[in-house]
Amino acid sequence: MSGAGTIAAPGGIETLPDKQRVFILSLVFMGLAHLTLLKQYVKGALFALCELVFICFLPAIVGKISDLITLGTPTPELLITQRDNSVFMLIDGIMILAVIAVFAALYYISARSAKNECRAIYANGKFPPKRSAVQTLTGSAFPVAALTPAFILIVFFVIVPLIFSACVAFTNYSSPDHIPPSNTVDWVGLDNFVFMFGGDNIWSGALFRVTIWTVIWAALATFTCYFGGMAMAVVMRDSKLKVTGLFRAIFILPYAVPAAISLMVWRNLLNGSFGTINQTLMQLGLIKDAIPWLSDPLLAQVMVIIINLWAGFPYFMLLVTGAMTAVPNDCYEAASIDGASKWQVFRHVTLPQVLYQTAPLIIMSFTHNINNFGAIWFLTAGYPAVSDSTLTSARGTDILVSWIYNLTVISLKYNYAAVLAVMIFVALAPFAIMNFRRTKSFKEGAI
Repeated sequence: MSGAGTIAAPGGIETLPDKQRVFILSLVFMGLAHLTLLKQYVKGALFALCELVFICFLPAIVGKISDLITLGTPTPELLITQRDNSVFMLIDGIMILAVIAVFAALYYISARSAKNECRAIYANGKFPPKRSAVQTLTGSAFPVAALTPAFILIVFFVIVPLIFSACVAFTNYSSPDHIPPSNTVDWVGLDNFVFMFGGDNIWSGALFRVTIWTVIWAALATFTCYFGGMAMAVVMRDSKLKVTGLFRAIFILPYAVPAAISLMVWRNLLNGSFGTINQTLMQLGLIKDAIPWLSDPLLAQVMVIIINLWAGFPYFMLLVTGAMTAVPNDCYEAASIDGASKWQVFRHVTLPQVLYQTAPLIIMSFTHNINNFGAIWFLTAGYPAVSDSTLTSARGTDILVSWIYNLTVISLKYNYAAVLAVMIFVALAPFAIMNFRRTKSFKEGAI
């Protein structure tokens, strides 16, 4: 039941704050309940100052929201420098929405703080002792104060760019007719998604082709590197050679050398006209005509997977080697006593326990390979070209992320690139969330 009570105080009878009034005042204005009823003047002043600043900038905020809705008005009669820049309006509008969201969160914190303080007063039967602002910040408010800078940075440097990229997918931001500041950009709703997912046979065909290849590439790149590294780790572990350490060091070299350099070297070696591999095979009389390692679409895709295996298996070799050290020797001794072969020991002892420990990393590797721009770009740059490459900029070995690069840098089709980015995010977000929820830190933090 709401209502104000009384308590005995050294200076006389002191009235407890009315719960309903505290709630109403906390909603009317930030910090008002703290200043008038709860006697928390520093905290109330800080909350009130935040709302006063927001009110002072309210006209500008309304203007930016209006610009976000319209994205500018075409004014061809003006100089280019005087025309509306739709991209800037979009970015400014999203940042203003982020500011409003932060302000709303702060308003909620203010109201919740007033409610909790009022509840504490009634529970203790007295007002809390007056504390300095420093004591408050180093006490119960410290977690919020410490996390606030990181939260603001994440909002404006991570969330805002993501929202901007997603919003571009709902505009006609593309060359040649809608590139600011010469021309304005307009909201088009779901037109870009309809166009990419069936509105145009050439573009939807390219999307289907690149998507299928991206999934195949990610799966095979992950599978070959993981099990190639596992095979080498098992061989190195079971080998009786005294130079096992030397071989392990040699196998790590592809991982130690920067991938960009290694892939560009392989691109020169596999060049169809003057590459070292073709020249050597022809000199040895093994082939008569040059093999189009990177000129034939199918062969180029095969070579991309093989070269990625060469560059990526050392990482998993080290990973599996470390995981195998956690397998108890008793398991191997028991298998040996039972007469198990090396293959049976690997299948029933090593493989299950290593997979259990490294399963989250396999998921991470799969998601990484879907966005592995460098492995494609430095080896083939997406080539060779196929029938629809001139129109869509999607070449034979392009994956989705390299196609996005072509659309943004070469074709200036930002709206279609944003559609692909949204598609990748929707596809990969569940993998990232699932992998995060499997981590020990998340499980312990959720307790």
